[in-house]
Amino acid sequence: MGHFGFSYIGLVFLLMLFIPNIIWTKKMPEGYSADGENKVLALFERVGEVLVCCCSLIFSDFNFHGLTVWTWWLAAAIALMILYEIWWIRYFRSERKLKDFYTGIMCIPLAGATLPVMAFLLLGIYGKVVWMLIAVLVLGIGHIGIHLEHYKNLNKSIK
Repeated sequence: MGHFGFSYIGLVFLLMLFIPNIIWTKKMPEGYSADGENKVLALFERVGEVLVCCCSLIFSDFNFHGLTVWTWWLAAAIALMILYEIWWIRYFRSERKLKDFYTGIMCIPLAGATLPVMAFLLLGIYGKVVWMLIAVLVLGIGHIGIHLEHYKNLNKSIK
């Protein structure tokens, strides 16, 4: 269920999530707008964001506790977060068009949305924290759902 206590791993994951997003607010793609987003998906996204942030910080189960079979889940989560950072670097180096924002990486579609959700899911599995798994499910429905809608709308406007 989870042991309460500060998670430095959770903090690092959140910093890896927030820092590029803060930079992005100054380097948004031309034509980006959150207007018209599905209200239900937006609610799921916001609730999921709060829950994932809280879970990331308050469960010490996410901290490194020595090498075990479960460490592979943590290693995979870290690898996905590193890939997420690489995706951001690629985006910031691009022309920063809408199409650049919805790209995939290494066969992972909509990488800017899917990679952090997948990483936090694996972190939840590593820590065996059911609350994180529930939080990530809520976040994933909203965050990936919204990005998928934006991507579909972008493709309609290109045709």
